[in-house]
Amino acid sequence: MLAKHNDSPPFADHKDLHKVINTTELGDVPWQCLSVQYVGERSEDNVPPWMDNEYEVWYRDPRLMVHNMLANPTYKGEIDYALFREYDTSDNTCRWKDFMSGDWAWQQADDISNDHNTHGSMFIPIILGSDKTTVSVGTGNNEYYPLYASIGNVHNNVQRAHRDALVVIGFLSIPKTNRKYTHDDTFRTFRRQLFHRSLSLILASLKPAMTDYEVVRCPDGHFRHVIYGLGPYIADYEEQLVLSCTVKNWCPKCLAIRTNLDGGGMHRCREHTDLMIHENVHSDTLWHEYGNISVVVPFTNDFPWADIYQLLSFDLLHQLIKGAFKDHLVDWVIMSDVDRSIVPGLRRFPEGRDFKQWTGDNSKSLMKVFLPAIKGHVPRDMVRAFRALLEFCYLVWHNVVTECTMLQIQDALVRFHRYRQIFETTGTVSHFSLPRQHSMCHYADMIRLFGAPNGLCSSITESKHIKAVKNPWRWSSKNNALGQMLLTNQRLDKLAASHVDFATRGMLVGSGKLYIFNSAAATFYAPSDPSGIRVCPLWRNVYARNDCVFINTNPGAEGMQGLEVARIKSFFSFKHDWELYPCTLVHWFDKVGDCTDEDTGMWIVCPSVHDDDSPNLTVIHIDTVYRAAHLIPVYGSDFIPNSLKYYHSYDAFRLFYVNKYADHHAFEIAS
Repeated sequence: MLAKHNDSPPFADHKDLHKVINTTELGDVPWQCLSVQYVGERSEDNVPPWMDNEYEVWYRDPRLMVHNMLANPTYKGEIDYALFREYDTSDNTCRWKDFMSGDWAWQQADDISNDHNTHGSMFIPIILGSDKTTVSVGTGNNEYYPLYASIGNVHNNVQRAHRDALVVIGFLSIPKTNRKYTHDDTFRTFRRQLFHRSLSLILASLKPAMTDYEVVRCPDGHFRHVIYGLGPYIADYEEQLVLSCTVKNWCPKCLAIRTNLDGGGMHRCREHTDLMIHENVHSDTLWHEYGNISVVVPFTNDFPWADIYQLLSFDLLHQLIKGAFKDHLVDWVIMSDVDRSIVPGLRRFPEGRDFKQWTGDNSKSLMKVFLPAIKGHVPRDMVRAFRALLEFCYLVWHNVVTECTMLQIQDALVRFHRYRQIFETTGTVSHFSLPRQHSMCHYADMIRLFGAPNGLCSSITESKHIKAVKNPWRWSSKNNALGQMLLTNQRLDKLAASHVDFATRGMLVGSGKLYIFNSAAATFYAPSDPSGIRVCPLWRNVYARNDCVFINTNPGAEGMQGLEVARIKSFFSFKHDWELYPCTLVHWFDKVGDCTDEDTGMWIVCPSVHDDDSPNLTVIHIDTVYRAAHLIPVYGSDFIPNSLKYYHSYDAFRLFYVNKYADHHAFEIAS
């Protein structure tokens, strides 16, 4: 807000600003604290210190947080008030997209409709997520344990856009002890019990409205009867083990034997576990034969219609990207020589793969360029195993999953299991009973239950770490930082709610202004990766940059049958008969063959030339440019010299893969 000349500023200083924010009632849900202490058996002497400690859990009333989300008018048109089924009009087959189109929500609705106290109420699935995060490594290794909540009614695009549909509702305690007691069974049991007891207490305010409706205002301004229910829980594998009280190396979703996870097994369910415990099946038998930790009761047992085994969600980031791709297949085959082939990546790794820490973005970038880099350096079946895994990943990433997509997902999984045997026959691995790879077997069922996975991925909660944990910690004094972080989150929520309120009242509409842009780039997201087109004679004062694009030559054809690839040489425009024509000069690429490469599944192209070897250049209208294209050289079996720079790629090679793994949209159009 700008003050007029010689006028008083709106706030005297930062303290005055904070005072105004603190007194704001919009979006205000105060923090509360509960204290927990061990009350079990203890020895008369040498009592471990952790037994005497008190553990604080900070939380905000999740019911009030949900009220704030439901009252947000910006979600109007992007929230589902009722369940629905979506079908493809061409063949009447089912499609899965947003959460409320899944079978699980329909199953809950059946229970709600059969109860006269809840019949006709709007169902609100409470989606939860938790994950420890470290804010500093060198200065104390400070860890925090945020608990997040959302509702399944908002559309997936709202979840991915981080539009305050995911909120932090708690900071769980992280019990620690000295090395002597770290592996003590009593301490481990206490940590698990503390986790589940904390969740049960935090969510207690939701429980009354799980069996008797309450009236809540919705984004369209109408008031509705609502019924809450515990929905999917977003967590990585280690967190899923704690949530489901499952032994490590077992699957938390099914009873497949841990030594042969892909051998199959019936789905775990609350009724089966409760029955075995009720029948006094020995805890050792439950541990070794079923992978159940019977001394801990899941928090979901305190709530109606909640089965933690069914509620465990997808985890694209940790199960597929960081797990099956990076930690398994990449680590099995990657060599320093292969690393030097990965030059066109979005992030370059010139010194090989010896990184201190891999982030999710690092793994995603590697996924986009890894396949062509290893072809010619590893056995053919290894290349095909990578292709099958990448296709599985991109298929389950789809914004909308159809019956046809489901068949493709199953086909990719079958091919992956077939071709990965090469790692066993070559002695790279001894067996494939790996929980993260095994989780792929459950994706088809979970898509039918919960809709498209990209609305429930742990990448959403990890991104929230930045706003809810890491930035507030950086802004704190670093001394007893948690209290300051709680206050920062509370203030940010108030500001967000105030901004929505001001916008709704038309208070943020200013007078007309003149905007001047010295440069511009067309960028879109597909659905979450930025894609732009740039042409510059001296990019970053180092080299010329001329991006490649897809040119739409036959709109009626499917995929690459209707597209050509070209490299932009320049953008320009001219006027003729007073009409402006925006154009571009392009250098065409020719397709090599009439189908994709059978190992990588990608089209191969080469620069087009005339009979005299001059480049095939054409001026075309800019409207025919469909989107950016990413080409990767066909490296062959020879190693790339260290002197070759990544920006020489388009000039140093003659054959290129059209990279369909560049992003999700490219995967759909370039297959």
